[in-house]
Amino acid sequence: MERMIYGSRWVLAPIYVGLSLALLALGVKFFQEVLTVLPQLFTIKETDLVLLVLTLIDLALVGGLIVMVMLSSYETFVSRLNLAEEDDKLPWLGRMDYTSLKNKVASSIVAISSIHLLKVFMNTPNIGEGHLMWYVIIHLTFVLSAFAMGILDRLTRHD
Repeated sequence: MERMIYGSRWVLAPIYVGLSLALLALGVKFFQEVLTVLPQLFTIKETDLVLLVLTLIDLALVGGLIVMVMLSSYETFVSRLNLAEEDDKLPWLGRMDYTSLKNKVASSIVAISSIHLLKVFMNTPNIGEGHLMWYVIIHLTFVLSAFAMGILDRLTRHD
């Protein structure tokens, strides 16, 4: 029974493969955005270009979040990654525990939300006042949640 329960962790492996497919889809979307703006590069308004760049930064942050969750969760919950020493191994692999992963995910969500909120502020004329208020409230909720998680982790840490 214990072996079956312990072995069931491998059910997570296809989920991490799915995350790698989501990362691939994100990469396709990134380059779709770039290729869409290239023909208009000399005629596009500066504000629209900045909004596009913020979108690209947003996609890059989400991609980094996917990689971090996929690799560190796989190592934490499924199995160690058996990479040869000469491979380009990321320095944080094998050293990120669940608590640090949770904090990094929370701070990444705050960063992604910040970029999205900046995009909303730059596009204020096209957004209703009520919607703007909700964007700020949601962002502040992310910030406060990440802050509270950090405080709770510090209070419950047993060093």
